[in-house]
This record gives sequence, structure tokens and C-alpha cells, in this order.
Amino acid sequence: MEKITPFLWFDNNADEAIKFYTSVFKNSKVTNTSYYGEAGPGPKGTIMTATIELEGRQFMLLNGGPIFKFTEAISLFISCKDQKEVDYYWDKLIEGGGKPSQCGWLKDKFGLSWQVVPEILGELIGGKDARRAKNAMQAMLKMSKLDIKKLKEAYEQ
Repeated sequence: MEKITPFLWFDNNADEAIKFYTSVFKNSKVTNTSYYGEAGPGPKGTIMTATIELEGRQFMLLNGGPIFKFTEAISLFISCKDQKEVDYYWDKLIEGGGKPSQCGWLKDKFGLSWQVVPEILGELIGGKDARRAKNAMQAMLKMSKLDIKKLKEAYEQ
């Protein structure tokens, strides 16, 4: 196990989340699952915790009940090489009840926040030419899903 592993608290649908996330990320697997027994507090035989691996990163999921909910204070960042990859992750993570936000942020159907960001974004909004960087930043602030072509066009103005 990694030294630091993100731990995600689900109400009672960690099994659904496992299936969802391992279907979205092609390089994924379930590495460990434990189940509630007689002592509970969850129903006997249901998933208590599971460890999954998504693109080489471990996550632990817990069916902990309705005590805590996800907030935007933490999000998972996906670095995308091109628009095709941005579109893929955006569309998959919105699927089934997710909600778009702005600047490449979204919440999936479980309420977990994600940032789907093209690798080139840092170059555009952090570029040495302050005017061009500002143009790219202003374009990004108007977007929900990030559009590389439009970001580049704004930068070039």
C-alpha cells in the first residue's frame, strides 16, 4: 500500500462507485475488498472497504453511511494530453447524473469533484506573455468543459 492513499467515504454505494470508476479508467483494478460481518455497522455481506487502482494511483472506498458528503474543497485532477481525452473523461464522469461546473470542474453522480484539464492549459494561462495569458485565462473562466482550440485561439489574439 502507498504511504498516502485518498480515502473516499460513500453512503452505501461504494460497490456502484467501484464499478463506475473502474469502467471510466481503462488502466484500473480492484486490489482488495472487505465486507461487513455480524458486528456491522453495515449490513452483513455488504462492502465495508475496497481498494482500487486507477491509472496507477490507489484509492480506498468506504461504505460509511450518510454521515459525510463530498465537497468541492477536494477534487481529483485528471491531466489530459488532448481534446479527445478531455472529452472522454468529461463525458464519462458526467454520465448518469453528474453535474458540470466551470473551468474544467465537474461533480460525478456520487458528488465527487473532478478537474478535467488539458496539459497545455498551464502553458497558456501561465505563459510569459501576460496579455496572451490573460486572454487564455478569460476564455477559460467562461468555459465549463475546457476547449483546447478555443483556449489557443484566445491566447493568440
